[in-house]
Amino acid sequence: MLKAVLETTIGSKSKRDLKDYLPTLRNINKLERWALLLADEDFSKETEKLKDELKSGNSLENILERAFTLSREAARRRLKERPYDVQIIAGLALHKGKIIEMKTGEGKTLSSVQAAYLNSLTGDGVIIVTVNDYLAERDSNWMKPVFDLLGVSVGVVLSNMDYELRKAQYAKDITYVTNNELGFDYLRDNMRYDLNEKSLRKFNYCIIDEIDSILIDEARTPLIISGPTEGNTNAYLEVNSLVSFLKECSKDPKTGDYPLEIDDLDGDYTVDEKAKRISFTAKGLNNLEQLLISKGIISGSMYTDSNFNYVHYMTQALKAHLLFLKNREYIVGDSGVEIVDEFTGRVLTGRRYSDGLHQAIEAKEGVRVANENKTMATITFQNLFRMFNKISGMTGTADTEAKEFHKIYNLDVVVVPTNRLLARIDEDDTIYYTEEFKFNAITDEVYKTYKKGQPVLVGTVSIEKSEILSAMFRNRGIKHEVLNAKNHSREAFIIAEAGAKHAVTIATNMAGRGTDIKLGGNIEHRVRKKIGTNVSLEEFQEAVKNERENYLKDYNEVKSLGGLYVIGSERHESRRIDNQLRGRSGRQGDPGRSRFYVSLEDDLMRLFAGDNLRSLMGKLGMATGEPITHSLLTKSLINAQKRVEDRNFEIRKHLLEYDDVITKQRDFIYAQRNSILEDTSIKERILVALEEYLSFLLEGTKSSTVSNVFLNEVNSIFAYMLESLGSIENINSFDLKAKLMQIARANLDEKENLIGRDLFNGFLRYEYLKNIDFKFQEHLANLDSLREAVYLRSYANKNPITEYKEEGFSIFSELIKDIKVSTIRRVLQLKLDGNSSDFKSTKKSRNVKPIHKELSGIVINENKSVSNVQVVRSSPKIGRNEPCYCGSGKKYKNCHGKS
Repeated sequence: MLKAVLETTIGSKSKRDLKDYLPTLRNINKLERWALLLADEDFSKETEKLKDELKSGNSLENILERAFTLSREAARRRLKERPYDVQIIAGLALHKGKIIEMKTGEGKTLSSVQAAYLNSLTGDGVIIVTVNDYLAERDSNWMKPVFDLLGVSVGVVLSNMDYELRKAQYAKDITYVTNNELGFDYLRDNMRYDLNEKSLRKFNYCIIDEIDSILIDEARTPLIISGPTEGNTNAYLEVNSLVSFLKECSKDPKTGDYPLEIDDLDGDYTVDEKAKRISFTAKGLNNLEQLLISKGIISGSMYTDSNFNYVHYMTQALKAHLLFLKNREYIVGDSGVEIVDEFTGRVLTGRRYSDGLHQAIEAKEGVRVANENKTMATITFQNLFRMFNKISGMTGTADTEAKEFHKIYNLDVVVVPTNRLLARIDEDDTIYYTEEFKFNAITDEVYKTYKKGQPVLVGTVSIEKSEILSAMFRNRGIKHEVLNAKNHSREAFIIAEAGAKHAVTIATNMAGRGTDIKLGGNIEHRVRKKIGTNVSLEEFQEAVKNERENYLKDYNEVKSLGGLYVIGSERHESRRIDNQLRGRSGRQGDPGRSRFYVSLEDDLMRLFAGDNLRSLMGKLGMATGEPITHSLLTKSLINAQKRVEDRNFEIRKHLLEYDDVITKQRDFIYAQRNSILEDTSIKERILVALEEYLSFLLEGTKSSTVSNVFLNEVNSIFAYMLESLGSIENINSFDLKAKLMQIARANLDEKENLIGRDLFNGFLRYEYLKNIDFKFQEHLANLDSLREAVYLRSYANKNPITEYKEEGFSIFSELIKDIKVSTIRRVLQLKLDGNSSDFKSTKKSRNVKPIHKELSGIVINENKSVSNVQVVRSSPKIGRNEPCYCGSGKKYKNCHGKS
């Protein structure tokens, strides 16, 4: 059976991988007799034996078959589920660092147990990443009995945990955590002022559930820790009232495009829906300036330093009104403007758009406008997960993105065959001229199916569309449930009954919700509803047993009706998301049916399907409301999706190229921070840095001269300490350097004696780290500005990424120098009081609150105060034996230090 299925699997590379696993699978099946004879208490003993073998030099490959056999039997005993052969194959692929594609309901969660158990035996930890807290907690609790029997510890990290609890959970053999929490914990760990406050271990092996969602869909979304900044929130209110005074440029009615010649643009701005960009014309900028002056918002030119930000404010206001729509990109709830995840349809609680866009939307909606934030630390998921020694992933749909997974992450996709053949019928798309015709057809189809009793799931792309369909269903007397960001609190109940007879469910972006819909309904949910939650496990299991006969009757009845009917109300930009929606039907060999309804007014068709398609469809008679299927239409639809996928791939690739620059710099900064955290004599580190800086200032000078630059820098660093130096008129420059080093050492020794060595080392560590953090935050803001600047250089036929790399390298060189000299200056000039408690505690308390970024960045707000640090643009030298800041891994003296 399995061999026959393998022979029909599409994709030669995937097929070869599957065949390679068959000999190992046979050996695991043979070992099953051995595991069946083990007593429960023997499992943990066998685990210890395997660990000892690894410590003695044995490899994971040599113990793999025994480990997989043990974990399979543990699952059978504790979950009453014996992993199928295809699940064992999936586990083998995960261990090999592959991405497995398994259809919905085929048991991805259980498939990960074998690979996680095997890799946990090294003692270096395994992290299993999920897309939300619910799944992390559910899967950890679900698999915990299996891991407990095997004698390996399992933990879960949730968003509401403090760092001490997080640290304890990450210390477990296997830890479940969301991608966001893992990323933020990495960033927070590298902002700590005490090594003991770090929560993460070294990254070892990671299994990513819904890997396509995390590494593809969210790859454009950098994780950002931000802090509050003082901003002109009133400006957003001021410009919001001006939106109606500005006019969009006219488009050609035939092509829908703007004129190619700039002089032919007759309005104030153009709108690019695909890129979500607003661009002012020269006329528009002039009109905006006159508007701002006439309304008394500015006086004088708009192009002065104090006024030029109004161009940015106005751009964001236009975006808010034209490109970000209520009940599509966001909703307005009790806490104000709340972002809706475009892939899951869930509210992203507490997250905010960046760059002033959220403030512009708040002004548009008439709610309180909050302050903007500044970036303190940032990373993309691409670079976060590339830090692991080995990663693998699971999803129901990865094969369409196999090329990108291989190119960006060097990960191959293995399509695992279903345990039972797929029985779902996927109908051809039905295409209509207008959205109105399409919605009428959907309503007719759902009404007919509802009367028959077959359950229906209708997928929509926005809250707005789900509410339109809901109103139409009500008018036809179709009882239904609506699952979107507005009523997500009822999600568990709605999903539990979505497969029941006569059930009709409208769901926004159901594809990303990660929940199985069972035919006939969910038996456990029904039992909980009947007997409540305040019962023992034994009572619950008995009630489930008693309910099973009724459930099987309902299951078989729904099965005879054709199973779950999935209707897509429009095509998504990605074929993979469409496949995910289809995959809600036909789980584990159940019957099912799917069909997509499309109109030429859908965003995908309107923006990407071509300019001449509408007139062609009119000629084919579609304007009357009749549906049509045509090979040209199908081809246009597929090509439109491919164009969007290609565009999004380019966006992700460019984001990675930009982020690679930040990554090398971030790695260097974080390595410096870790070195300082571990350093027990930071005084010597500072003195070495001072000597290198003084040597740098003296480079190229004659021993008998002292330059004005040198004297000015010495004055700025030593200040009042130079009184003990006396006259320097006839002093040799190198002798002066030696005397300055004596003064510096005496200064630091005196302070150390005053408050004690340990406390003084802690004070120096705090000052050094605080300076690094403050300067690096400034640097990130500079890189943001640089990225915007180099984008404009593309108009001058310059490569923006090359420009970004070169200038980013240059300003980072200055950053490294600046950090050292400003730290030296502060610790030398600061006077300590032996009775002061100011420096007796150098830990920073951090209250972290999650907040989002346009196109996007997931942002959390780090509420903390930053001490005043003098900003000096100087040039201290990097230590010759320190790692070079370019990221080459070489010592500075053997890399950029040569020049």
